[in-house]
Amino acid sequence: MTTLRWGVLGAAGIATKQVIPAMQRGRCTRVTAIASRDPARAEAVASQLDIARAHGSYEALLRDPDVDAVYVPLPNHLHVPWSIRALEAGKHVLCEKPVGMNAGEARQLEAAAAARPRLKVMEAFMYRFHPQWQRARALVREGAIGDVRAIHTWFSYHNVDPLNIRNMTEAGGGALMDIGCYGISVARFIFGLEPRRISAVSDVDARFGTDRQTAATLDFDGAAATFTCATQLARHQRVEIVGTGGRIEIAVPFNPPADRPGRILVERRGATEEIAFEVCNQYTIQGDLFSRAALTGGDVPTPLADAVANMHAIDAVRESAACGRWVDVSC
Repeated sequence: MTTLRWGVLGAAGIATKQVIPAMQRGRCTRVTAIASRDPARAEAVASQLDIARAHGSYEALLRDPDVDAVYVPLPNHLHVPWSIRALEAGKHVLCEKPVGMNAGEARQLEAAAAARPRLKVMEAFMYRFHPQWQRARALVREGAIGDVRAIHTWFSYHNVDPLNIRNMTEAGGGALMDIGCYGISVARFIFGLEPRRISAVSDVDARFGTDRQTAATLDFDGAAATFTCATQLARHQRVEIVGTGGRIEIAVPFNPPADRPGRILVERRGATEEIAFEVCNQYTIQGDLFSRAALTGGDVPTPLADAVANMHAIDAVRESAACGRWVDVSC
């Protein structure tokens, strides 16, 4: 086989607007089935996106013999349960971020995956596969901006819809889980280390019970990463990586347009250079890399242990925001 056959659990916007269209353009990916608890919704999406089969339940999709791998874009509280059920059905799993509700859940998935080593499991932090991030990390590792001492991430949007899962505590909503997880992931990705301790503050919306704004500092043995995430501020995103000899700025770090070149700014030795990248789709790249690993038996680009470590840091952010002090990160 040169193509992995994918099924999608649920008709979430991220799946129908971004991931499915991108994977349909992949070299190694083919979306063959979609499931929804609303059969009419499954049929409508299948027709719209030219997907061969529509299933009226998640269970039916997992029984489909023409599905090799499952993409899980469900609400956060359903990530681990349905990822484990997909593994039990013999399917590879690409699960949306964050991988679970907490580190304990993530470890449950890790154990289920370890018991089935033939099957591949990965958390879908798609930004890491965009060439702009691959270049940024390579520049850091080459010492192009000296010794990196600080990283700051900003990610915000405005959403006050009470019916949106991002505003539901029971579904794992809130700024930290939805977009703050990126700030943590970015710092770990660039530093290549795990944070030692974390200090955080959150503003909780009285209506929803979710954090509408969280800011945190992650201590990487003296180097610091900070992030601010918010669900009720103006839409904005940016990452700055600052070293002793320069800085890297990524203006659209997490959802760069797929129809025009991505760009980063590199400032060093008194000059600023803009680096542009060929037009690409990070979701397509993610799907192809995962599919190749599944088809060849190789390693996925990001091991599940990375997702578990990110959840440990998320747990520490929540604990620090609740108690008002530094919290050690336990991995």
